Amino acid sequence: MAVPAAFFALFFVYPVAAIVTRGLRIDGQWRLGRIGDVLTDPAVLDILWFTGWQAAASTALTLAVALPGAYVFARFAFPGKRLLRAVVTVPFVLPTVVAGSAFLALLGHGGLLDSLWGVRLDTSVWAILLAHVFFNYAVVVRTVGGLWAQLDPRQEEAARVLGASRLAAWRRVTLPALAPAVAAAALMVFLFTFTSFGVIQILGGPRYATLEVAIYRETAQLLDLPTAAVLTLVQFAAVAAVLALHAWTVRRREGALKLVTPEQTARRPQGAAQWALLWGVLAVVALLILLPLAVLVERSLDAPGGYGLDYYRALQSVADSGGTFFVAPMDAVWNSLRYAAVATVFAVTVGGLAAAALTRKAGRLVRGFDALLMLPLGTSAVTVGFGFLIALDEPPLDLRASWILVPLAQALVGVPFVVRTMLPVLRAVDHRLREAAAVLGASPLRAWREVDLPLVARALGVAAGFAFAVSLGEFGATVFIARPDHPTLPVAVARFLGRAGQLNYGQAMALSTILMLVCAGSLLVLERIRTDRSGEF
Repeated sequence: MAVPAAFFALFFVYPVAAIVTRGLRIDGQWRLGRIGDVLTDPAVLDILWFTGWQAAASTALTLAVALPGAYVFARFAFPGKRLLRAVVTVPFVLPTVVAGSAFLALLGHGGLLDSLWGVRLDTSVWAILLAHVFFNYAVVVRTVGGLWAQLDPRQEEAARVLGASRLAAWRRVTLPALAPAVAAAALMVFLFTFTSFGVIQILGGPRYATLEVAIYRETAQLLDLPTAAVLTLVQFAAVAAVLALHAWTVRRREGALKLVTPEQTARRPQGAAQWALLWGVLAVVALLILLPLAVLVERSLDAPGGYGLDYYRALQSVADSGGTFFVAPMDAVWNSLRYAAVATVFAVTVGGLAAAALTRKAGRLVRGFDALLMLPLGTSAVTVGFGFLIALDEPPLDLRASWILVPLAQALVGVPFVVRTMLPVLRAVDHRLREAAAVLGASPLRAWREVDLPLVARALGVAAGFAFAVSLGEFGATVFIARPDHPTLPVAVARFLGRAGQLNYGQAMALSTILMLVCAGSLLVLERIRTDRSGEF
């Protein structure tokens, strides 16, 4: 626990505490009365209510839509499975402003629904909920599906032989085994929708606002740091309560499971019901995932002179950026790959050590540490970004001019995904295997290397893929700390979207398409990784 604890203390707790202190401590005196003023404001209460219920609704809708997909990807074998699994993860790493614009083109004025049936959803909460499902579909598919693919189907078959119906066998055997992974996925979806920013800004307009949007407005537009600090504390309290509830409920359900390799569980669909389920999931993926992505590609090719690569050619030149960049916009591709690779190393190292520590039942201290690891997902990215600038500018942590600051900020978001992806599988490993290795003379390190690591290698690959993906698309904190001569892809897209003109918009769509393709390619490589998984858990 020492390395993860030190990492979070230096690069999360310290910067966030610095920005909150700056807001509530003025002229050397604490202004705590501001807390009561903000919390009794009816407008703030309305924002808090909307933030909570839309997050709960988004989580429930995402689970309802994505759990059938998790089953299909886990238990069915069909052509193009790896490619499709990589594609459904792409929306998760796209900058929210880009994906929000794509949904606006589909659901807003002049969009697909408007042109076909005269229906607009951009002024309703349904557009927000659908966009949240679009973003978080992969979280459920990969987190739940990763464990579901390794559950031994013979346990459910044994229940059927003993007289249980298909539904009863699934409810009494499979569902309890999946509960920790489902809870982990639901927690991540809730935290991301609770702190939703770009989607609310674009699709919600002035009518809807989350705490994240309110913090941004108070900080960047109104320069009211005291109010922003109070809202940050409210967000902390809400997230901490959710994490405490999650830790209390999930630990009562976890236990050792009989797991097998995914290749033993995947079969071709059999019967009309299974084929109908497969085609239904493929239809959902086509309408909810592929259609918005296709809009990005179409807009990146729709130049004034007709469809072509004009916008992509413009990315090669600094002059064509209209003074937006000091370097050619295409350099942002290399910057993003380099930053994401370094952030992935940080996230896997810190998150892997944390997950290994959390598998040991060490009391309330470890459970509290588990909750701390999830806090970055529920913290305002604006707060983290400003905190980095304020806190990390003096020796011995004078990092404000260093490139390493960007991957450190990205790793903060990647670590929770590593922990939540690896923890259910690590806790499912039968502890008697470690004990047997120790009896045979293996040291704790060798027992971990030769027993745990081979069994969780697939989960480790999924965790690394998630960390790399979220690092590629991280925007909220990076926009404040990325150097002007080293922009990342999301920052470059946001800069183009913030400037008027068709050329700027077209180049933003071109960069978004490149980001989408880079992510899809990286995830496809991970899908093709094979590990030697002999034996059973």
